Amino acid sequence: MKVPRLCSWEYSGESVSHRMINVRKDTFVETQVFSHHSTQSLTDEPRFVEPIPNVTVALGRDASLPCVVENLGTFKVAWIHIDRQMILTIHRHVISRVPRFSVSHDNQKTWLLHVSGVQQEDRGFYMCQVNTNPMISQVGFLQVVVPPNIMDEHSTASSVAVRENQNISLTCRAKGFPAPKIMWRREDGQSMIIDRRKKVNVFDGDFLNLTRISRTEMGAYLCIATNGVPPSVSKRIIVDVEFSPMIWVPNQLVGAPVGTSVTIDCHIEAYPRAISYWVYENVMLLPTTKYGTDTSENSYRSHMKLTVNNLQPRDFGTYRCISKNSLGETEGSIRLYEIPLPSVAPKETEQKPVTNKDTEKPAGATNVTKLSQLGSAAPKTSTPAQFNREEVPAPRDPPPPPPHNHLAPSDCGHMTRAVYWRLLLHLAAVSLITSSCY
Repeated sequence: MKVPRLCSWEYSGESVSHRMINVRKDTFVETQVFSHHSTQSLTDEPRFVEPIPNVTVALGRDASLPCVVENLGTFKVAWIHIDRQMILTIHRHVISRVPRFSVSHDNQKTWLLHVSGVQQEDRGFYMCQVNTNPMISQVGFLQVVVPPNIMDEHSTASSVAVRENQNISLTCRAKGFPAPKIMWRREDGQSMIIDRRKKVNVFDGDFLNLTRISRTEMGAYLCIATNGVPPSVSKRIIVDVEFSPMIWVPNQLVGAPVGTSVTIDCHIEAYPRAISYWVYENVMLLPTTKYGTDTSENSYRSHMKLTVNNLQPRDFGTYRCISKNSLGETEGSIRLYEIPLPSVAPKETEQKPVTNKDTEKPAGATNVTKLSQLGSAAPKTSTPAQFNREEVPAPRDPPPPPPHNHLAPSDCGHMTRAVYWRLLLHLAAVSLITSSCY
């Protein structure tokens, strides 16, 4: 880049002329910018003590470039913005008409060029010159960094809708210096499916392509732009996945007794948001003392509950949950049937076992007494002549005694084992007396 020759001009009675400044990308070859009529001893020639540092400043902040010269004497220091081919200051005076530039001197060696509220056009090379013969100069660079800014006009809108199983591409463009880097992630922290093959939590690039998107990918996506200059910025894009309603019924058959209350439920998935309600015998059910309804929603999911209070025979039948949106309608059915009430448990007093302290006589003891009287009424001794066959009925064969391992008090009701054996002995005696008559 070459800087054209500037007009010569007078400053405080001193002739000042600007000559050609040849600038290459990495090297500056300059000729004298202004000449001074005064002379100074060669032993006291001005010289730069230190180079001008490269300064980096964020957009809108203030910056200062130092030029440290010793043995300046009566010579002058000038500042020039090479990129704009503009003389900014000479000695303590500001030449440029840009009010953001100023110059200061610490009365020793340092001349400071101040740039307030730095703008992007202020980026570039700045030259500090001393009007010696030949002229001496040095160059520093002012870097102006710009935090990222997302360009809405070149990015996807803040809310988009797409039908399920279709493709969608999200775009995010940002400007800044250095050029910003774009990063995508989901607001809820869930992974993103790229090309239906790879799951990632973070994706880099200006474009995010979602192939055959499903309802589980619905939600907020964040486009984050960074370039190392704070602050980073982000844009929130809501992706709505539209589909017709779907209903899932956990229990399609529910039983309950008369007089009780029962709750049935349906799970619904739909977007856009669906209108859902209950129907019984083709009549929509509204919240009353008889019917209680409750619906909870989370994103595209909802949970419907219906409580039927004080069940009566007319309440048993088929209930339907119906859901409809702009894309379709569906329903689920639940059969409510009657079940009998549980039987009443027996009282505890009827289940208590009989103990020795009970004053009531066991039923088995009464039977034993009657059988004992029957045995004692029979004659102790008799002969065939004294016994009338017609008056004596034919005896019944006594039942054979049960096996030993079956003799248990439980087989004789409330009789104890001793009473049971006494009964058997009496029966055997009666049998012997009867058989002796024959």
